Amino acid sequence: MIKPAQQKFDTHLDLLKKQVVVETYRSSGPGGQRKNKTETAVRLKHPPSGITVTATEHRFQSHNLRLALERLQKQLLKLNRPTKKRRPTSVPLKAKERRIEERKIRSKKKLFRQSPSLDRNHME
Repeated sequence: MIKPAQQKFDTHLDLLKKQVVVETYRSSGPGGQRKNKTETAVRLKHPPSGITVTATEHRFQSHNLRLALERLQKQLLKLNRPTKKRRPTSVPLKAKERRIEERKIRSKKKLFRQSPSLDRNHME
């Protein structure tokens, strides 16, 4: 599959803060009353790339926001990295020989499954 010209995304944190849509919600799991009552979890949506990132580990929304921004930045850096072009290589001689040998073994195995006939000259 041929990809279109790769778009570069901004990875600077100040620019990212302007581009993302921030959603906060109550996270599940351990953390007690504070975690159950406050919206500490953060979900970031980055519309230009379509990436969504969440962070729910910390008790404070500010910590989760920082963590989510770092995760988004890391994913955008990965997207910005150019893909390496694949260089086709030839099949090694040893691999070809091994494949032929396996076919011979499988052929003999299938010959033994056949009902016995009077003409067995092709076995030898």
